[in-house]
Amino acid sequence: MRDVVFARDGWIPKVVRDDGVLRIELGAGADANHDPRTFTFPIEDAHLAVIEDDLRRHLLLWSAILPLCDAAGTRGLLDEDAAVALLDPILFGAPADLEALFRRIRWDRSRLVAHGADLDLLDRGQVWAAMGAATSSADWPRVQEHDADRRRTERGVTLAPLDAAILKFTGRYLHGATIPQRRPEAVDPALLPGVLRVIATAERACAGLRINRDPRRGGRATDKRDWDRMAAAVDAAVRRTHPELVEDAVATVKFLLCSEAASRARSLPIEDDGGVAERPLIFTDDKDGEVTWLPGGPRTATAEFWEFVSERSAANNEVFTIEDEELGEGLQLHFYADSSARITTLSGGGHRVEYSLVDGLEGYRTMVRAFVTGGYTALDGHGPWLTSVIDFEQARRQRNADKR
Repeated sequence: MRDVVFARDGWIPKVVRDDGVLRIELGAGADANHDPRTFTFPIEDAHLAVIEDDLRRHLLLWSAILPLCDAAGTRGLLDEDAAVALLDPILFGAPADLEALFRRIRWDRSRLVAHGADLDLLDRGQVWAAMGAATSSADWPRVQEHDADRRRTERGVTLAPLDAAILKFTGRYLHGATIPQRRPEAVDPALLPGVLRVIATAERACAGLRINRDPRRGGRATDKRDWDRMAAAVDAAVRRTHPELVEDAVATVKFLLCSEAASRARSLPIEDDGGVAERPLIFTDDKDGEVTWLPGGPRTATAEFWEFVSERSAANNEVFTIEDEELGEGLQLHFYADSSARITTLSGGGHRVEYSLVDGLEGYRTMVRAFVTGGYTALDGHGPWLTSVIDFEQARRQRNADKR
């Protein structure tokens, strides 16, 4: 029969009587099915008396026992002898001896931080003194902030109050991978005006810049070059105007402005490049997809083509063609190779195919707009166009080598 003899709130280990034997019981870790594991080990009445009376020693014991639970893994047994051996030194030992013990053993820092440990004393190894103002209730957000600060310290980063406020404003103080948002309520009101001045600097720097959708990479992708261009503009302005900010703060401001611009782009239709066509055009891909565009419809040929690309583009579908069947002309885009080919039917039969390198999404947009508006000959100024596949492959390899 099991009875709870003494318990504090939360996850702090409780004392139970199991078949007449006093035992400490605590939850720690998880089994192979991710269900929480429960561990117990025996104690004496004298240990119970200290646990009931002294929160500080109770918490320190918990901190020292948790690594033994971790060592048990998902299915191993708790080393009860090791656990019992910790009881007297922690529950009865003099403070100096207890702190000496904690310098020799593994212990769980986060539990002590959650329950009010003085961080400076904890860093100096003075665990007894650090827990002088221990609380029975846990503050886990404090642990998250402490862990984030320790990770920054390991990288050599020290945040000034304004740096920290900017990271809290964007919601990225705790986790650098978090998508940033504007959260003024998370910032100390005394620091908020300074944060907003930094954000205003960034907004002025990218006024007029846009991050467009990139249909080559699917329906919600955006153009990496646009992102990089906006990030560079924000970076330069913020560093010039606020040189005291650390890299983490500057980076989160860049991420905020760019992610907001990208989000706006995803909510808009594919950009209309304004290419005007007066003849039917056929759009095809490498997976037998086909759409015929006719003049007089609600959308231009360029907008319809890029919508077709965004809906069909995939890792195994990166070749798209615009064809003027009546004139026997076409423009083929090879997204996997940053290249294109223009095709025309020769009067004596057969086809002439010429290849060109393409510089990013804007290069593709320019070519599509030119072909839609003026056909094969309108592409003359967007080369050079090479008829030799060997010469083209050499030019492509040289370009790739230059990028490295």
